[in-house]
Amino acid sequence: MTKQTFIKGALILLLAGIVNRILAFVPRIALPRIIGAEGVGLYQLGYPFLIVLLTVITGGIPLAVAKWIAEAQSKGDAKRVKHIFRAAMGLTIALSLALTLLFVALTPWMTKHLMTDPRVYQTFLVMTPLLLIIGISSVYRGYFQGKQNMVPTALSQTVETIIRIIFALLFAVLLLPFGLAWAAAGAMLGVVAGEIGGLAVLLWMYARERKRSLPPDIQPLEQQPSPMGARRVPVLRRLISLSIPVTTSRMIGSLSYLLESILTARALAAAGLATGIATAQYGALQGMIIPILLLPTALTYSLAVSLVPSLSEAAAAGNTAIIHKRLHQSMRLALVTGAPFIVVMLLFAEPICLILYNHADIAPMLQWIAPIGLFIYLQAPLQAALQALDKPGTALMNTFIGAVVKLLLIMKLASDPELGIYGAIIAINVNIVLVTILHWISVVRFVGFHMKLLDFLKVGSAMIIMGAAALWVMNRQVLPALWLNLLTAVLAGLIIYLILMLRLGIIDRYDAARLPIIGRWFQ
Repeated sequence: MTKQTFIKGALILLLAGIVNRILAFVPRIALPRIIGAEGVGLYQLGYPFLIVLLTVITGGIPLAVAKWIAEAQSKGDAKRVKHIFRAAMGLTIALSLALTLLFVALTPWMTKHLMTDPRVYQTFLVMTPLLLIIGISSVYRGYFQGKQNMVPTALSQTVETIIRIIFALLFAVLLLPFGLAWAAAGAMLGVVAGEIGGLAVLLWMYARERKRSLPPDIQPLEQQPSPMGARRVPVLRRLISLSIPVTTSRMIGSLSYLLESILTARALAAAGLATGIATAQYGALQGMIIPILLLPTALTYSLAVSLVPSLSEAAAAGNTAIIHKRLHQSMRLALVTGAPFIVVMLLFAEPICLILYNHADIAPMLQWIAPIGLFIYLQAPLQAALQALDKPGTALMNTFIGAVVKLLLIMKLASDPELGIYGAIIAINVNIVLVTILHWISVVRFVGFHMKLLDFLKVGSAMIIMGAAALWVMNRQVLPALWLNLLTAVLAGLIIYLILMLRLGIIDRYDAARLPIIGRWFQ
C-alpha cells in the first residue's frame, strides 16, 4: 500500500473530484429537460431524509476509522488496523439494516404527513437500498484514507458517477410515461446503480491490497483464529466514542437540511404558492443552483479528507509546525481556487443558467448566493481541522448555532410573499457565513493559526481585475454562439487571474510543481 503525502493525496482526490463534478453536470443539465423543475423538486425532496439516515451510519464512523488507522499506522500497529476495520464494518452493517427497516416502515407516514407533496413516495421507496450500500462503502473509504491512499476513493467515486449518469437518465426516460413521480424515482434508481458500482470498485481494491500484503505462508485472515478476542468490546467502545461527537455534529447539519426542505415548502405555501410551484422552486434551488455553487468543493472535499489523517498524525506527534503548515496550505488553496468561481457565477449567472438548464429566470437565485461561496469553500478545511484535533464538540456547537439561526430565518423570511424562495436563500447565506466564522475563531483559539490578511487583499484585487476583463470580453460578443462567448470570457479572465496570482506571490512554482502531469515542468 502506497502512503501518499498530504498534497499528493489531496490532488488525487481533487482530480477525481473535478472529473466527477463535470460528469455530474450531465444529469443536472439533462434531468430538468426530461422531467422539468417540478420533477427535479420531487427528486431533491427525497435527499434530506436520506442524508439524515446516512449521517447516523457514515457521519462519524468512517472519519473515526481514518483517524484511528492513521494513528495505528504511525505506530506500526498492523493488528490494531484490522481490529478497527472489522469493528467498524460490523457496526455499520448493523446500523444500516436497522435503519433500512425503520425507513421502509415509516415511508408511508412521512410522505403523507411531513411532506407537502405526496408524490415523493416512489422516490423514497427506491432509495432505501442506499443505506446499506453507502454504509459499507464508507468504511472501506475510511480504511484507505486512514492509510493515506486516496486512489481507491477517487476511482470508486469516478466509477459511481459514470454509472449514475447513465442509469439515472435511462430510468428517468423509461419511467416518464408512468408519471412524473415515477420519473423522479427512476433518477434515484440510477443513484442506487452508481453506488453499487462504486462499492464493487472498493471491494476489488481491498481484495488486491490484501492479496499483495499477505505472505505466501500465512493463511487468509478468515481462516485464522480471530485476534480480537477480549479486545473486541474495547475496540468497538472506542470506535463509538470517537464517532459519536462527529456524528452528532453532522446530524445537526443533516437535520437542519431536512427541516430546511420541510419548512421551505411550508413557508412557500404560506406565502401563497401552489404545491407544484413551490416544489419547482425548491427543485431549482437545490437541484440546479446549489450544484453550480458547490463545483469548487471538489477541492475543499479533497483537502478535508486528506487533512484529517495528516493533522491527526501531526497532532499525535505533537508537531505544531506541521499542523500550521497543513492548515495554511489547505486554506490558501481553497481561497485561491474558489475565488474565480465566485466572479464567474456573479457576473454571468444568466448565461450560465440559460446554457445549462434553459432556465434564465432562475439566474437571480445564483447571483444572490454566489458571493457566499467563498465561505463554503473555506468551511470544509476548518471543520476537518477541528475534527482532526479532537475538537468535534466545538464543531458541533458551531453547526448547531448556525442551524437554529437558519431555520428561524426560513420560517420568517420565506413565508413573506415579497421574498418567497429568496427568503430561504438569505437564511442559507447567513448560516454559511456564521458557521464559517465560528469555525475560524475556534481553530485560531486552539492552535493559534492565522491567515495573512494581505493574501485576502491580493486575491480580492485579482478577482476585481479578472471580473472586469471577463466582462469586457463577454460584452464584445465576437463569436456566434452564447456558450462560445461565455467560454472565451471565462478563459480570458482565468488567464489574467492566474498571472496575477503568480505575480503577487500567492502561487509559486513549488505549488505548480505539485500539479499532476504538468507539474514536472516547474520542478
